[in-house]
Amino acid sequence: MQRTLEIAGRMTLFASRRRAAWLAGTAMLTVAKIIENMELGHNISHGQWDWMNDPEIHSTTWEWDMTGPSSQWRRAHNYNHHTYTNVLGMDKDLGFDFLRMTRDEPWRPIHLIQPVSYVLLAAIFDWGIALHDWEIARSAVKASRRQLSSPPNAEFWRKAARQTGKDFLIYPMLTGSAFTMTLKANVMANLLRNLWANAVIFCGHFPDGAEKFTLEQLEDETRGGWYLRQLLGSANFKVGPAMAFMSGNLSYQIEHHLFPDLPSNRYPEIAVRVRELCDKYDLPYTTGSLGKQYLLAFRTIHKLALPDRFLRRTADDAPETSSERKFGDISPQPRPETTNRTSIDPITGNRRGLRSALSRAKATRLRRKRT
Repeated sequence: MQRTLEIAGRMTLFASRRRAAWLAGTAMLTVAKIIENMELGHNISHGQWDWMNDPEIHSTTWEWDMTGPSSQWRRAHNYNHHTYTNVLGMDKDLGFDFLRMTRDEPWRPIHLIQPVSYVLLAAIFDWGIALHDWEIARSAVKASRRQLSSPPNAEFWRKAARQTGKDFLIYPMLTGSAFTMTLKANVMANLLRNLWANAVIFCGHFPDGAEKFTLEQLEDETRGGWYLRQLLGSANFKVGPAMAFMSGNLSYQIEHHLFPDLPSNRYPEIAVRVRELCDKYDLPYTTGSLGKQYLLAFRTIHKLALPDRFLRRTADDAPETSSERKFGDISPQPRPETTNRTSIDPITGNRRGLRSALSRAKATRLRRKRT
């Protein structure tokens, strides 16, 4: 379907001097690029379909329709991001090294312009990802940008030149007299793909409830603790099947972070079992509408552009992240019965865990604000 859409879109753009053909061709090309990026490139590069042993649809052979090489993305994303999800100082995806997304990160004057720099990042998101992955690849072998012959530099520039030439020179030239309109269509398709991919990523990592962590919290982390961090550090958004497909099923970002190499079409099924576990152990399961999650992340970007002295909350009780210290000034409830160190509600018999504690802390703050 993706390849049919792309071929049909590019064929339609031969007549792109006509407005209707330009709109139709651009729309088909945009959808094709989104599907290739989100459902194919991202998920194939995660190794979700390696079990098929298909020579083409395999993480080691698939080259996606993006500026940066798939191999550099796999190292930066599959290892760095998914191992150290939302850990400040370890996860380079936490703000992409220039956005301040947690109050644990000290404020710097450069953060004042992050509302503007974020919009620029969203518009050229494929370049943002490519440069981010390139830096990690260079750091791994200690190669500077000036060492053009070094493997990471040669690989990056070769792929960037090929991708840029394909989108903005070769395909427009093939349409002859429609060169300018085809070029505009390619620019628009890339822009819309970038804006959508950026929104999906930010909705899954930065709305309220998606926790951020420090290096101290990473010390002595058990395997179970890793799964808990993935659960607490991710967020879902609610959409229908079509939009879930267009997001590569990253509307189930929690499930993706728990099981990153599980085929994405299984996430809806797994989500039911994950929610059951969250209910059993009284753990938060952060989700909301697409619009709500994006606006919460957008608000954090603008809020944390300001110095801490202009913010009412601290890193301990901020809505976008929190620590155990946010519960320090809440008076304890009557001592519950305990079984195997698990708090049990004496009235309902249900476990009382982090979700109940967060709800109680929120209610206490609201009560104090009214009084």
